[in-house]
Amino acid sequence: MAFDRITHTIDADAPGTTSELTVFKIGPADAATKIYMQAALHADEQPGIMALHHLLPLLKSADEKGELSARFSIFPMVNPLGMGQRVFEDHLGRYDFRSGTNFNRRWPDLFAAVATKVAQNLTDDAAANVAMIRQAVRDWLDTQRPTTAMQKLRHLVMTEAYDADYVLDLHCDNEALVHLFVTPDSMAELSELADHMGSVAQLTAEDSGGGSFDEVWPSLWTRLRQAHPDKPIPFSARAATLEYRGQPDVFDDIGKDDAARLLGFFRAKGFVAGPPPKVGPAPAPSPLSATEMLRVDQAGLLAYRVELGDQVEKGQPIADLIALAGPGAFTERTPILAGTSGRVISRNVAKFVVPGNSIAKIVGTEPLASRQGYLLED
Repeated sequence: MAFDRITHTIDADAPGTTSELTVFKIGPADAATKIYMQAALHADEQPGIMALHHLLPLLKSADEKGELSARFSIFPMVNPLGMGQRVFEDHLGRYDFRSGTNFNRRWPDLFAAVATKVAQNLTDDAAANVAMIRQAVRDWLDTQRPTTAMQKLRHLVMTEAYDADYVLDLHCDNEALVHLFVTPDSMAELSELADHMGSVAQLTAEDSGGGSFDEVWPSLWTRLRQAHPDKPIPFSARAATLEYRGQPDVFDDIGKDDAARLLGFFRAKGFVAGPPPKVGPAPAPSPLSATEMLRVDQAGLLAYRVELGDQVEKGQPIADLIALAGPGAFTERTPILAGTSGRVISRNVAKFVVPGNSIAKIVGTEPLASRQGYLLED
């Protein structure tokens, strides 16, 4: 049994400044299964911090009762650099100020890093292959020499996550219903997670184009399996981004419920002893390319015509854009039309929008011709 709090100090780029990164390690150290969790990689997205705040004592209690058969590594606030990004009392937290890099984009391509070494050492023993592949990743990490504060942060995080069987990255949208981003191979093993979360949409993509954290781990195993079909390589890193509603949804009652639902999932998988609660099935997964990210092409003030969860038809007005300049300023409204049929799962909290801003996600079932390549919002 263990409930260990470990705090790492990250030297920041400015002289005399540091950040603290805290990880909790819970459960039997020799457990065969490892579950990695983190929240607030986008530091302005904090519902996940609240959920993990309530999950930690649940796991601690279960561990004290000898009910854990998995070991947990949990970063309740994984991005202290972004947490410090306050500008004139406005919290940013999505982009590294120095490089301009989105904190959840451009993570290293592990397949490119270890594929050659792995190919030389594969055997006909599945368990040995898993151990060897993970060791190859760890060896590669050990050769890295991070320089900037963001590189140091990422190195610490990856060193903790590299051998996890499950990687759960807790985020949120702007204003949204609970949903998941997940690779197809991961989705095959995470349907119960969607059920217990009460997720309204499971958006799948093998490669969404952004190098996001949740795709780093399953992509390695999927691509190795494709490259070596003659060798037994079990899919060994199920990962997902858990979108917990919108940025304002940081409340005790919601966080408690989210934590209880996560515990229910762990019970369903047998990682925590005890019967899981009965839950209904979540909707079937759909390709991320079938989700329209509806955008505006001019500035204006949004007046929504739909609510979260509404089913809409292609061509249906989703919102009106009230003109704020020109001859029609403050009197004219331009309807913003849905480009696909589906369910509205997110809206924009900010009602003043400028060209290119996304105002809604509409989850359809058929891939859209316009949704190719880079599928994420930056």
